[in-house]
Amino acid sequence: MPTQIKICGLKTEAEIVAAAKSGATHIGLNNYEPSPRYVDLEQAAALRMRTPAHVKVVLLLVNAEPGYTAKALEIVKPDVVQFHGTETHQWLRLLKGATSAEIWKALGVKDAETLKNSARFVGAADLLLFDAPAQALPGGTGMRFDWSLLADHRHELPWGLAGGLTPTNVADALRQTHAPMVDTSSGVESAPGIKDMDKIAEFCKAVRDYDNS
Repeated sequence: MPTQIKICGLKTEAEIVAAAKSGATHIGLNNYEPSPRYVDLEQAAALRMRTPAHVKVVLLLVNAEPGYTAKALEIVKPDVVQFHGTETHQWLRLLKGATSAEIWKALGVKDAETLKNSARFVGAADLLLFDAPAQALPGGTGMRFDWSLLADHRHELPWGLAGGLTPTNVADALRQTHAPMVDTSSGVESAPGIKDMDKIAEFCKAVRDYDNS
């Protein structure tokens, strides 16, 4: 099965078109205000409407209150809502029973114990996104974690790989981890929050070249 590709932190229709044309399966809209990739809910809804039907829209939230989460789901109507903060499995399990959107949970991987503890999200999330540990921002920092930690891990949920992925290292990441999905944001930018269309195309090509190898 071809590797799924998520290009996160998009802010314009042109970026969405570039991602879709290059072969991305998912695009991410970041609703975390401190991020340079932030879009408000109305912007996210407009971008969602301009996204081709074959590309899934992921709305990224960080420690959002229940009322705000419900409002975000109602306004944006994403295919997926990705939680990138300290959200608990209990809260996500409740939400999962109240929405038709897929639930993803991003986890910062510090050590093998982090991976072991990820099993608590079984029944609470549809997919786990293994990322670098949070820095000043919870994601989009360009940092990566030790991919070798994934070598012997038995995954109990669908999963994806994030954290420091670029057009030049994504094929190596796939060879080491065999990730079914890869997620990039800062790795395809010319400056924080500014996507580089050529880098988006190069990233997607690198993934497809790996798939075909």
